[in-house]
Amino acid sequence: MADPDSTSPTEDERGNTPADAVAAETEPGEHGAEDDGGETDDDGESGDELDTEALRKQVEEKYDFDNFGPADMAEMTAEEWDVAFDEDSWITGDDLLDRVTRDLRNRVANRDVFARIERHRDPPRVLAYSDEGYAVVYPDGSLEGEGTVMRDVKPTVALCSMDSYDVPENVPDRPLPEPESVPEGGGELGNWMLQAIAGAQLLAGIALLGGAVLATAGVIGNRGTSIALLVVAGAAFIGVSLVLFFTVANARLSDTFRAEEYRDRLRAIGLEDGERPEFVPELDPQNSGSEDGATETDEAG
Repeated sequence: MADPDSTSPTEDERGNTPADAVAAETEPGEHGAEDDGGETDDDGESGDELDTEALRKQVEEKYDFDNFGPADMAEMTAEEWDVAFDEDSWITGDDLLDRVTRDLRNRVANRDVFARIERHRDPPRVLAYSDEGYAVVYPDGSLEGEGTVMRDVKPTVALCSMDSYDVPENVPDRPLPEPESVPEGGGELGNWMLQAIAGAQLLAGIALLGGAVLATAGVIGNRGTSIALLVVAGAAFIGVSLVLFFTVANARLSDTFRAEEYRDRLRAIGLEDGERPEFVPELDPQNSGSEDGATETDEAG
């Protein structure tokens, strides 16, 4: 039986730490844990930055942004797009529309794109259209459209929104020619050279055949003269000349058809009568499609 005068051992005597001592010892530990967590977060952020920089370098090595096209856009993933184009440095507003206008007109002048480019001030838009589609570029860089023109304009907008992309300054306001000014075809020097060669071949073939006839009649040559060889050689020269003449005629005919087709495409986009294709939307101040709104453009082709 326990002695009533005896007292139970205190918390200190049992070796247990008092609550205040526990608190005193655990506070530094908790603070240390928080420090460890903070360091971990910092390390994670640094790791993310390193991953982003590494991915950006890979993107710069993988894609040629000077010749960035629709195929590159289709291949690029969302992560690659985010690291390649920094939203904070994107060009927007009228500056973007002016850059897009100049770049598209330069591409039209170089025959990389076939489209009529219009820069509208009210509302601020860039309208590009052909006989196969259209695209409307808005100040924030968004696009609306369809067809091949939409496909060609997309990479231009992406590039022009980057400050690092150099847009040509001196570009023609009207890069497309008038339909009636389109020549029938080019490369006439080459055609004339082929014709000269064909003519020489034809004369040589006729001379060889004439020699064979004279040799048969005994006028020229002797018993060693090979009449059959003269006939074969003459026929071969004449055959080559006919092939060359046919090539020249076909080239000129193809040039004529291509020139007429190009004129028809120019007429279809209104370079002759000023009328746009029916599928191209009207750009009025309210963007409602009515023809009553005041629309201003500084370009008509």
